[in-house]
Amino acid sequence: MIELRGVTVELGGRPVVDRVDAVVSKGEWLALIGPNGAGKTTLLRAIARLVPFAGDIGLGGRSVNDLPRAELARLLAVVSQEPSTPPWMTVAEYVLLGRTPHLGPLAKEGARDREAAARALVRLDLLPFADRRLGTLSGGEKQRVVVARALAQEAPIVLLDEPTAALDIGHQQQALELLDGLREESGLTLVAAMHDLTLAAQYADRMLLLDGGRVVADGAPADVLTEALIASHYSATIEIVSVGGRPVVVPRRDLTRTP
Repeated sequence: MIELRGVTVELGGRPVVDRVDAVVSKGEWLALIGPNGAGKTTLLRAIARLVPFAGDIGLGGRSVNDLPRAELARLLAVVSQEPSTPPWMTVAEYVLLGRTPHLGPLAKEGARDREAAARALVRLDLLPFADRRLGTLSGGEKQRVVVARALAQEAPIVLLDEPTAALDIGHQQQALELLDGLREESGLTLVAAMHDLTLAAQYADRMLLLDGGRVVADGAPADVLTEALIASHYSATIEIVSVGGRPVVVPRRDLTRTP
């Protein structure tokens, strides 16, 4: 579904993403991990054609540069870290905006569009919030609304930038289980930038570890989340334990340090 070949993005005269090569198969969940400033968000923005890039990005066998904007929007949905959420708009109105790529010029939403938006509201437990204005929501509630809008878009590829950052642990699980379920049902392809390494490891098939804009590790979570790699690229002292066959990252304090 996604092929990256030598993708490079320069900002302020320096490469923020540096010659990244990767292939993401249909139905795969790829987690982008790495320290702050590693290039995760910028790489997502390049895939969505939101920043200029060198190299080539293919979506569904076609170069992203050859796709008209409307066709790109039908193929790919984005859940950004800081989305625009007009405070006067209701939750139902905002989620319905996810159907815009499916409408012709000057066309109004039809029954199918309203049904898709309603399904997204139900899946994210947002139906009781349908008439609430976005400006009255908490950060976590607003994040769920943004994910619902992306699901209403019904695109086969979803890019997510820290999708659970503002959510409590219950809603983190709810959102990620929902995405994983949709992946199994319809072959949804997911690429998510995530800071929580343990949470990412619970759901991702594969991890791409970025540092300084370059890929420094690519593989299954158990192969990428090693004590040596985390120490080298995060400057963190951790221990890796296995729970249910998936790696869990546990920070380890230096108990020998004198207070």
